[in-house]
Parts: sequence; structure tokens; C-alpha cells
Amino acid sequence: MLSPPVPVDENSRQAALDELDLLDTPAEHYLDTLVRLTRELFQVETVLISLIDRDRQWFKARIGLEAMETGRDISFCGHAVAARSPLVIEDATQDPRFSDNPLVSGAPFIRFYAGQPLYSRSGQPIGTLCMLDPQPRGLSPQQRFHLQDLGTLVEGYLQLRSMSQQTQRLRQAVDREQRKALIDPLTQLWNRAGLAQFFPREYAAARDAGLQLGVVFCDLDHFKQVNDQFGHAGGDQVLWESARRMAAALRPDDLLVRLGGEEFVALVSVHDEAELQHIAERVRSTIGATPMSIGQQTHNLTISIGTALTASGENQNAVLERADRALYSAKQQGRNRTVHASDLT
Repeated sequence: MLSPPVPVDENSRQAALDELDLLDTPAEHYLDTLVRLTRELFQVETVLISLIDRDRQWFKARIGLEAMETGRDISFCGHAVAARSPLVIEDATQDPRFSDNPLVSGAPFIRFYAGQPLYSRSGQPIGTLCMLDPQPRGLSPQQRFHLQDLGTLVEGYLQLRSMSQQTQRLRQAVDREQRKALIDPLTQLWNRAGLAQFFPREYAAARDAGLQLGVVFCDLDHFKQVNDQFGHAGGDQVLWESARRMAAALRPDDLLVRLGGEEFVALVSVHDEAELQHIAERVRSTIGATPMSIGQQTHNLTISIGTALTASGENQNAVLERADRALYSAKQQGRNRTVHASDLT
């Protein structure tokens, strides 16, 4: 196996990646959409947006692979970044650089690989948009152009993101090392500790904007049946897809958290209860709109939701408890519905 060479200007390349502040951040709907579109367009098993860090490749977006990162020394993408050019491997078992790579001899059993380098505004290669498949294949000239175009879309989004107010607030709130402990590894959402970290900030931002902070407390219905029927791997797939759907139903500045198990919480800034209920209903509808794909099978899933508006001076635990009581009421009423805390007597 041949490990990727280190670029001669590695310090500048790494500085460009660090400046974007992408590493160890939650999944984002637009990038999730791009990797899903790429997989459907090319009919491959796995698509990744891979960022080449000092000693690892970390996946900002992924579909078809559970791992959040692998070592840089075994990465295919590290070769594309070092070469600063697209890399296509039609059959990794026939390539001396990769034939004995553990990602080839073991899961995910890579045969086909295609990686399009992604560049920072300063022109430094920071990672790739890449495709993997366990079956050997190639790319036509037109497909290579399509991959290049999709890479351009990824680059554009990442550069716009780095300049957004949301990214600036994130940089001020927590540094990169802190973020590692605040991300749920399965869904790539903020975790319970992340909720505690960001609740005061979200409350203050809503208040300063003349809005109210709403809580959307969600629980996947009959999730135990999913694990019983499809196993925990199938359950993990449903949790991952549910997180993607909920994020798609929310707005870019809303904060989505996996509280634990099959429970999720969204913090949303709204004008009133009606707007909060509208957002919650959008989340509920997107979960049940189409069956979940689990391997070669599908499963109909619904979600129950409780909502509450944070009262002036109310702390996180208090408003979550009210939203949780509303969620319990939604379950008692038959599930697959939304109940607002103010509706409880």
C-alpha cells in the first residue's frame, strides 16, 4: 500500500482548511442533498465530501458509509489532494497503490473510486467530493465533467458558508476541540451536551431579534419495532435518515439536536405559537411522507411531537419538561401528531 504523499506546501494547505472552520461541525442539509444527488446520478454505493486533516480524512457529508472519518494514511482522497487533480481508480485491486489497502481488502471493499478535489478561495486543495463502489467501473468523459461541476457546487457552498453569520457565531461559541465532544457520531447532529452549550446563545439571539425561542421535541414512533425487525444496523440507518429529513424541514439557522435514542430536539426562533406549530407540522409531515429505505426493504415511520415557547427567564430544563409533557400527550392521543404545551390543562 502506498500512503498519500504530503504536499510540499502542507502548512499552507492545512491553514486554508482550518480557516474554513469546517472540521467537526454538524451535517448540513445542502451538502447532504448534494451527496445524495451525486449518488443517484452516478448510481454508486457511497458518496463523501472528505476533508483531509493533519492525520485523518473527516467526512463533512456522507451517504452509504457509517464511519465519520478514517486515517489519512489509508485515504484515497489524500492522493487526489496531493496530486491536485481528479483521481479515478477503476479497480483498486489492480492498482499497486491500493490493492492491499484495508479499505479494499476489508469493508467497504472499495473497487471503484473517483475523487474531485475541492479548493479553498486561496486555491489550496482541502478535500474531495468522491464516489466509492464495491464493483469495478469507469467514468465516461461526460461523467467526469459532471463530477467536476458537482465539485464546483460544493466549493461554492463551503466558501459562502465560511462567510455566514451563523459560522461566525459558531466560531465565537466553541472551538474545534470542544466541538468534537458535542457531535453525535451516528447522525452528525449536535448531541445533548451541544444543546446545553447552545441553548443560552439561541435564547439570547431570539430575544435580541424580538422573537421567541421555540422548542420542538420529537420522538420516532414505535422505534423499538424497527430494531426488532431490522436489527440495530437498520435502526441506525433509520435514525440517520430521520435526521436528514428533519434538517430538511427546518430552516438554515434552526438548531437540531439528537437528545438520545430516538429523541430529537429543535430550537427555532419564531414570532408566535402559530409559526412554531407550522414548523413542527412540517417536520412531522416530512418523516411520514415516504417510507424509510432500510437495505432493500422499506418501512413506514411516523413521529410524535411536543412543542413549547420559552417563557421570559425560563431555563432549558423547564421548557424542555413542558415540551416533553406535550410530547407525552401526543403519544397518548394516538401518536403521529403535534401537541403544543399551551393546549395542556
